[in-house]
Amino acid sequence: MLETFYGFSGNPFLVNPDPSLYFESKGHRHAHASLKYGVQQGEGFMVMTGEIGAGKTTLVRTLLRELDPNVVLAAQIVSTQLDSDDLLRAVALAFGLPVENATKASLLGTIETFLSSLVRQHRRALLIVDEAQNLGARAMEELRMLSNFQLGDHSMLQSILVGQPELRRLMGDPSMRQLRQRIIASCHLGPLDPAETRAYIEHRLHQVGWKGDPSFEPRVFEAAHLSTGGIPRRINLLCSRMLLRAYLAREHKIGLANVTEAANEVSEDIGNETPVSNVPASPSATELRTGDVVRPFIVSSITARLDRLEKNVNTVLELVRAMASSDDRTRAGGNNGNKAKRA
Repeated sequence: MLETFYGFSGNPFLVNPDPSLYFESKGHRHAHASLKYGVQQGEGFMVMTGEIGAGKTTLVRTLLRELDPNVVLAAQIVSTQLDSDDLLRAVALAFGLPVENATKASLLGTIETFLSSLVRQHRRALLIVDEAQNLGARAMEELRMLSNFQLGDHSMLQSILVGQPELRRLMGDPSMRQLRQRIIASCHLGPLDPAETRAYIEHRLHQVGWKGDPSFEPRVFEAAHLSTGGIPRRINLLCSRMLLRAYLAREHKIGLANVTEAANEVSEDIGNETPVSNVPASPSATELRTGDVVRPFIVSSITARLDRLEKNVNTVLELVRAMASSDDRTRAGGNNGNKAKRA
């Protein structure tokens, strides 16, 4: 197998989120710190957005591993167009509460009783809502109402909303004004820059015992960044294909050709995806700067563009040479005429 051939202890480019392979870029470090700060406050909402495959789930799982389960009881739900009643059922199920034949009123009572019991144990509940961009306004309002549960001065439920950039547009709606006022931390995971892309690839390899086999040409990392737009999951897909192709060819050095072949293969499988862009500034207290648009180019298309550019340059050079030659002939003809006149 591939891992045995290269001496790896495991697959360095798993597509599924794995906290043991977590890589902290500048953006991930900021998001990590923002969420840790928010959890320490013990109240309100936190919002994290990012493109598909940006590493949101891995970051959340990394955060959860750092929390003391004797202090914070975390539960997670994945939103798939849940309405308000279904959301309450999902929350109750996530915390292991009974929901069969329960009315909305009884669900609210069951959840409140459970949260109160946690506070009496000097614990608190943390709810992670994944794919939160799929929630409607009524479901969001139910989440806000759940955040109203208090026992004395203690807030009984804290929530992290995780979603794609559409979540920020949803949060910007005027109907979300009350919920926005309860956001205590907000962050957005953007793409890795070229240097971080190389560090990410090497970090993953080192995590499984890489000792330089296979080796990588320096241009491979830049090409990988251009091909993936710096999105971690796309990097994993590309590198996984590169390693597989190299293994099948029994190669111990990965070059630009490997990237091109793997990128074309991935492009055929998942299609040429749309540009990855940063989202508008957060509607919460924490403002995020927008950045440049990063386009996930396919290496082969870049090569084709360079070929066309080279042809255009050559055409221009030929025209310049032809014009220069014509001027030389004209000047030579003029000089010969002047000599004839003087004679």
